[in-house]
Amino acid sequence: MAMDYAINSEKHYHETMVQIYDLMNKDEENLTEADVKKLTAMTSAAERFEDEVLELKPTRQPNSLPEVIELFMFENKLSQARLADELGIGKPKLSQILTGKRKPDVPFLKAVYNKLRLDPKFIMDHI
Repeated sequence: MAMDYAINSEKHYHETMVQIYDLMNKDEENLTEADVKKLTAMTSAAERFEDEVLELKPTRQPNSLPEVIELFMFENKLSQARLADELGIGKPKLSQILTGKRKPDVPFLKAVYNKLRLDPKFIMDHI
């Protein structure tokens, strides 16, 4: 029986995509049956959300630091854990910043600037 999964906002969509990439980075042989069911349900929900909601909106540029980071992760097929390693920060810290539970600090902003090559003005305008 397929697991029901629904995405109700763009933020939830982005969080779901991060979870999908985290599961995909486990490698197929390391996935449990529950992981496979969850991955299937989340992927189907993401596709529905893309078709029904995102395709109706004109393409727009990310307008927040978390959106830029999530886009970078998506385009480079990076999980949060892998990006956190590349930025030299802990996964919980990155997760908290992306979900708005924590403000970005100077070491994080420097790491993002160096890794993502963002315009410093964009960074300063969006913290």
